[in-house]
Amino acid sequence: MTLQAERQYKITQQDKETFNRDGYWISPKLIDDEQIERLRKAHERVWSGDYDGDGVPMNPFRLSGNPDALRKFDNGWWINDEVRKVVTDPFIGQLSADLLETDEIRLWHDQVIYKPGIGNKTSGDGNVGWHQDYGYWQCSDTPDMITVWIALQDTDLTNGGMMTILGSHKWGLIQGSDSFFNQDLEGLQQKYSGGRDWIEEPCILKAGQASFHHALTFHGSGPNRTNDPRLSVVAHVMKGGTSYRAGVQRHENIRLIGPRPVNGQAFANDFFPVLYKK
Repeated sequence: MTLQAERQYKITQQDKETFNRDGYWISPKLIDDEQIERLRKAHERVWSGDYDGDGVPMNPFRLSGNPDALRKFDNGWWINDEVRKVVTDPFIGQLSADLLETDEIRLWHDQVIYKPGIGNKTSGDGNVGWHQDYGYWQCSDTPDMITVWIALQDTDLTNGGMMTILGSHKWGLIQGSDSFFNQDLEGLQQKYSGGRDWIEEPCILKAGQASFHHALTFHGSGPNRTNDPRLSVVAHVMKGGTSYRAGVQRHENIRLIGPRPVNGQAFANDFFPVLYKK
């Protein structure tokens, strides 16, 4: 299948069944090799402080003194044109809309993530703890949101690829699941499994493919055992009409809907661009 054909892909009933059953779905290739290379160069630029425009990312990053530590920041689309192009891609919006069976998709925020290669070191510094994305997003009035994790190289468990827990989106929100930075994967499994079937499935991706996972799906990853960094760009998306749920949890996005946000106010301005609308 050519990229042009893959870019015209339509979500099938089987795709919806897979997403609803497992909590995630793997796309065909979304972006071509030239765009992948431009995004890899965008990584180099932003980590060195070379920005497009005069903005700053939502959560300005500080590089750790530990070379094995994972790096990430939010809203790269504010500071890099290549990141903006991919995380506001209407095709990503259409795929997400079909999976969520909605008429409109907006960007919640994005992430730019760099996982260093540590080779044969025994360090667990590259681990990403088992977590639910909605554990961080409880200020939104629905957990029906999707994370689109786009691989910028072939990605599997060797280089710290993501693992999902099959069907865990059906468990609802689990208290304390905002545990991205907790690197104790075994301890988190014991904490969250609660006697349920804990079935880990790796997201094996070719460069340019993406994993679309539900905001309640538990996921995490181990260290990158290669000598090259694992690079990704991530679009977190929401249904049109997703609104602020007051008094639950703070998130930087609340400030973006205005200086005096009110319960039920939609996340619907230029900070939350429309990717797709029927």
